Amino acid sequence: MIAPTQSNKVSAVAAGIHVSVILLNWNGKDDTLDCLKSLQDLSYPNYDIIVIDNGSTDDSVSAIKQGFPDIALIETGANLGFAEGNNVGIRHALKQNSDYILLLNNDTIVAPDILTAFIIAAEDNPNGGLFTAKMYYHSKPDTLGYAGATWDPDNSVFIHKGKGEKDDSAKYDTLIETDYACGCAIFIRTSILPKLGLMDKQFFLTYEETDWSFRARALGYSVLYVPQAVLWHKVSVSFGGPGSPLQSYFFARNRLLWAERHLSKKEYCSVLRYSMQEIFAWNVRRPGVNPLKNIYWNLSGSLRRVRKPNASPAIRAKYLGLRDYMLRRFGDCPTEVRQLARSARS
Repeated sequence: MIAPTQSNKVSAVAAGIHVSVILLNWNGKDDTLDCLKSLQDLSYPNYDIIVIDNGSTDDSVSAIKQGFPDIALIETGANLGFAEGNNVGIRHALKQNSDYILLLNNDTIVAPDILTAFIIAAEDNPNGGLFTAKMYYHSKPDTLGYAGATWDPDNSVFIHKGKGEKDDSAKYDTLIETDYACGCAIFIRTSILPKLGLMDKQFFLTYEETDWSFRARALGYSVLYVPQAVLWHKVSVSFGGPGSPLQSYFFARNRLLWAERHLSKKEYCSVLRYSMQEIFAWNVRRPGVNPLKNIYWNLSGSLRRVRKPNASPAIRAKYLGLRDYMLRRFGDCPTEVRQLARSARS
């Protein structure tokens, strides 16, 4: 466990350390404007803001230009996804010789001292590569959504510490290592990027920050949860809500790609088995049932489950995610997944 100190607080701020804050916008005008308003109240003075517009078709660009004419606004002209969209901003920040970069979801509201908290943690922990924030739900401002994370191999999921708990004690107020830095807010030391590299655009959306965190740890850098860095998150706006077809597709596909790269063969097989069970709802072998019949029933039932006209959009999306993983199709999702997402919203 790593204990933060205040020893470098004055020197860190006085040193003129420069931070680039990067927001990725995709048809999220209102959320982006709200986030930018909260950034106006930052107490740390030496920062710039870079907004990357990922091919929005609403009036985001004109609204941002009108409301915040002094910030850098880069238009990609297309939806490059979370990973490559942020990479555009990172490349721009590196040209500005920024010491640190904060990747920030546009559907967040930040505490005024968030940059100061990150800088103090980073300066006091020089082996730290990636840092992440304490996150509350925007709709429940005193309820935690994330206070660090651990991988649960038994259920093939990451457990967010503190999720759903009222933050009414000091339980989650210690700076600690976390298995991954949540992509909602990643503060990164730019000096590690020549070795670490940028986010992998194959992920497009979800698990790119997990892959980045595990790559950093493999290089010997710590990934740290900073409880003094606080924000409020509106949660999964770009997905259309938790459990949406978009979220289901990218989670199903990208979890396997991440597991393939970073887990042992045994743990990877466990994730693959869990994914198959989750999508196809296979039955374990029942006593007295011919094994070949059991396989046939499972296969035929599985196909009906994902292909029937009234199949659950989320289950269908998960199946497509598994299929595309097996076929090595990465990047953006197929058109059918976005059609499923639209039908689920209607």
